[in-house]
Amino acid sequence: MDARTLKLLDFPAICQMLRRHTTTSLAGEWAEKLKPTCSLARVKRRLEETKAAREFLRHHPGFTLGELGDLRPLLRRVARGGQLSAAELWQVAELLSLGRRVKDFFREKASFSPLKELSRKLVSLPFLEEKLREVLLPPDDLKATASPLLAQIRRRRREVEAAIKEILEEYLRSPNWQRYLQEPLVTVREGRYVLPVKVEHRDKIKGLVHDQSASGATLFVEPWEVVEKGNELRRLEIQEREEKERILGELSSLVRQEVASIYRSFIFLSLLDFVLAKGRLAEEWEAVIPELKERPLLRLKQVRHPLLGRRAVPLDLELGDKFDILVITGPNTGGKTVALKTAGLSVILTQAGLGVPAEAAEIGLFRRVLADIGDEQSVVENLSTFSAHLRNLARFLAEADEESLVLLDELGAGTDPREGAALGCAILEELARRRVKVVATTHLSEIKDFALLHPRVENAAVDFDPETFTPTYRLVLGRPGQSLAFEMARRLGLSPKLVARAKEYLRPEEREARELATLLTRRLAEAEKEREEARRLKEEARMSLERYRLAEARLKEEREKIIQRAREEAAALVRQARREAEALLKELKEQARKEQVQERERAVQKLRERLGALGERYASPLISISPSSTPASFVPGDPVFVPSLGREGTVVAVEGDSLTVQVGAFKLELPAAAVRPVAKKESPGGVAVSTPSARARPVLDLRGQRVEEALENLSRYLDAALLAGLERVTIIHGHGTGALRAAVRDYLSSHPQVKSFRLGTPEEGGAGVTVVELA
Repeated sequence: MDARTLKLLDFPAICQMLRRHTTTSLAGEWAEKLKPTCSLARVKRRLEETKAAREFLRHHPGFTLGELGDLRPLLRRVARGGQLSAAELWQVAELLSLGRRVKDFFREKASFSPLKELSRKLVSLPFLEEKLREVLLPPDDLKATASPLLAQIRRRRREVEAAIKEILEEYLRSPNWQRYLQEPLVTVREGRYVLPVKVEHRDKIKGLVHDQSASGATLFVEPWEVVEKGNELRRLEIQEREEKERILGELSSLVRQEVASIYRSFIFLSLLDFVLAKGRLAEEWEAVIPELKERPLLRLKQVRHPLLGRRAVPLDLELGDKFDILVITGPNTGGKTVALKTAGLSVILTQAGLGVPAEAAEIGLFRRVLADIGDEQSVVENLSTFSAHLRNLARFLAEADEESLVLLDELGAGTDPREGAALGCAILEELARRRVKVVATTHLSEIKDFALLHPRVENAAVDFDPETFTPTYRLVLGRPGQSLAFEMARRLGLSPKLVARAKEYLRPEEREARELATLLTRRLAEAEKEREEARRLKEEARMSLERYRLAEARLKEEREKIIQRAREEAAALVRQARREAEALLKELKEQARKEQVQERERAVQKLRERLGALGERYASPLISISPSSTPASFVPGDPVFVPSLGREGTVVAVEGDSLTVQVGAFKLELPAAAVRPVAKKESPGGVAVSTPSARARPVLDLRGQRVEEALENLSRYLDAALLAGLERVTIIHGHGTGALRAAVRDYLSSHPQVKSFRLGTPEEGGAGVTVVELA
C-alpha cells in the first residue's frame, strides 16, 4: 500500500499514537515506520501478538520496560574495537539487568505465549552484569574499589586537596590577607586551587596567576606555598585518568566478547516493548482483534474512527459478501467521508496488526487499498479537481482486482452532474464486473439509482433527524440518502422565499420524489425508535429473568447448606452420645456392686434411646411427596407448602399438571405433586416420611431378597449405620448363586463412605458374609 493512500487514511497519525505508548527508542522508531502487510501469515502473527499483549496488560496493568535508549551505535563501536565510557558501560549493565528480570518474569507465566516466546530469546549474562555493577558508579564514573591502584590514587588525592585547602583557608581567616582578596573564598581555575586577589594588590600575594576576571579587577592567584602540592595533584589526576582508561578498556573487552548476545537482547527487548505498545493502544481504543478471513471482505459492527475517539458515532459496515460496492449518500457534513475512511482504515489497522475500535470485526486480506479522497488540484501540474480525480481513477482501473479495496469520495463531482454521473456509473459497473470491493460517496441521484438496480451494488445513507434536518452521523444500509440542499440552505441563512423559489426549478416528478423520500425517512425513523424501545424492553425482561434465576439458585444453595449443617450437627450429636455411652459401659465393667451395675444399665438404655431419637430426627431423608396431590385439588388462592424449599406460598394459577406458586417475591412453575395444602389436615396418604430404625444393628441379613430390594435396603442400612457411628458392619447375603454377593460387593466398591470390605472368616460366616469397614 503506497504512502499516499496511508496518508489519505490518517495512518501516520495512528503511528504517532502508537509511538506514544512505547518506552524504548527503537520501538518508537518501529512504531513510526509501521506499514501494513499483505502476507496472511504475518498478519496473523501480528494480531496474535497484539491480542496476547492486551490480555497480559489486563492482568499486569502497571508493567513497563522503562526508558531504554538506542544502544546500537555504541554496541557497533565496541564490536569494531572501540572503548566505551563509564556512562555507556552503565547503559549496557542496565540493559543486561532489564533483560534478566524480564526473562525471569515471563518464565513463571503459563500463558501469553507470543510474549513468552520473545522473552525466551533474551540472553542472561550474570557474570558480566555483576562485574559492571561491581566496578561502575552511575551515571558516569568508577567506584574507588575498581582497582587497588585507583583506591590508592584517590586516597592520596584527597590528602593533597585537604592540605591545599588548609593553607588557602589560612589566607581567608587572616585579617591581614582578607583586605587583599576580592571575596573570601577558594576557587578553581584550570584545575588549580586559587585565591581571588584584587588587581591593585597583585604584589601582596606571591604566586602564579592562572586567570583574570572579565572586568580585569580580579586576578586568580595560586600562592607559592601550594604550587608544588598543586603540581602533585595534577600528577595524581593524570594517574587516575590513566588507571580509569585501563579499567574501562578491560570492561569494554568483556563487553566485546558478548556483544552479539547483548545486541540480540536489545533487539528483542525493543520488540517486546513494541508489542506491548500495540496492546496498550488496543486497550485505549477499547478495540477488538479482528477475525481474519481468507477472502477479502468487511463486516464491522459499531466501528469508530480511532482519531475521533468516543465522540465518533459507531457505524455498522459490510462489504464483499452480499454485495461488492457500497454507495454512501446523504447531506454534506453528515459523515460520508468519515464512514469511507473508517472502512479503509479498519483494513489497514488489521493488516498492520493493530486492533480495530469496534464491538466486532471480520476482515479479509486485501492486496491493495486505493483511495481518491479530497481535492488534489494542482496549479503547478495544471490539474483541476476533476482532472486529478480522473487521473486517480485511471490508475485504479489499471491496478484494481478482486483483492483490492477502492475508496472513492464524491464520485462524479467536479464536472457537469449528468456527465459526471454517467461516468461514475460506468466506472462502478466495470469495478463490479471485476469483483473489486468499493466504497464510494456521492450526491448524484443517477448513481443512487444505479445502485438500486445493480445486484452487486448496495446503497447506504448517512442519517439525519427528519424533524430538525440535522445529521445524526448514523449509517443506514439498504436505502439511499438525501442531500438536503434546500434544508441546509435555510438553516444557514438563506431566506425561505428564495429557497421556495429554488424548489420551483425542480421538475414536478423530482419534487414529488423528494417529498416521498423525506416522508419515508420520517417513517423509518419512527420505526427505528419503536425497534429500539422493543430491544430495550426485551433486554430488561432478559435481565429480570436472569435476576430471578440467580435468586432461585441462591435460595436452592442456601437450602442445601441448611440441610447439610443439620446433618453435620446430627452426626456430631450422635458421635457425642456414642462416646458417652462407651464411657458409661467402661465404668459399668469396673463396678462390682449389683446396684451400681443396674443403675449404669439404665443410664446406658436411656442414652441408647436418645441416640435412636437423634437418628429419627436428623438422619431421615428429605420428605417424599406421594402422588395424592392432583391439579384438581387446588384452585388459585390456595395456601400450599413447598417441601423442597421449606417455604409456604400461594397458588396463582393452575394449568394442566402444573401450578404457578407465588413464594415471596418469586413465581415458580411446579408440578402439583411437589406441593401440599397447609389449610387442611393432612390425609394419611399425603406425605410419606421414611426414617431408618432408631437403632442400627451391626449386622444386616439380606438372604431371600431380590437384588434390587436388597440393594435398596443396604443403602438405607449404611446411612443408618453411619449416623449411629458404627465403624464395622457385617452383611449376610448367603452363598446361593453368588449374584446377590456380587451385587453387594459392586455397590460397596462405589460407596463414598465405605473404607474397605472383605469376605468373612470361617468364624464370621465365610463367603456367605461381607465385613465392611466404614469411613
